[in-house]
Amino acid sequence: MSWFFLAKLIHILSAAVLFGTGAGIAFFMFMAWRSAERSGFLWVSRHVVIADFLFTTTAVIVQPISGFALIILGGHDPLAPWLLISYGLFVMVGICWLPVVAIQMKVRNLAGLAANGDNQAQQQIQSLMRTWFMLGWPAFIGVIGIYLLMVIKP
Repeated sequence: MSWFFLAKLIHILSAAVLFGTGAGIAFFMFMAWRSAERSGFLWVSRHVVIADFLFTTTAVIVQPISGFALIILGGHDPLAPWLLISYGLFVMVGICWLPVVAIQMKVRNLAGLAANGDNQAQQQIQSLMRTWFMLGWPAFIGVIGIYLLMVIKP
């Protein structure tokens, strides 16, 4: 097995984890929020924060490392336009993701209060979740763009 093959395998797997975990987290968090079941939302929000730290954070760290290895081992110009666009999209996704993580942690904390009947906490959750939802779209589209660039390498 070559170093290039190993780097490519790691890069593809971490990209799948990044996208899959992000989509899964978004689905379950959104469905729990829309259910208006406060104790269910509390349970989901606790686990979403854990999943984001375990899986998404790991993939976010592995992606640029394995990507750089692929650039070097594959003999690509690190300043090729398609790579510059990929870097920009990765940064844009990160700019959306970091506040999403902070929102998820705040929502998790508020969900405990809301589950105990605190209506003010529930109102704060509604506002935060709207922001969370809006930040998710550019991140999702950005990740799709990165996948597209990885595949077609224009």
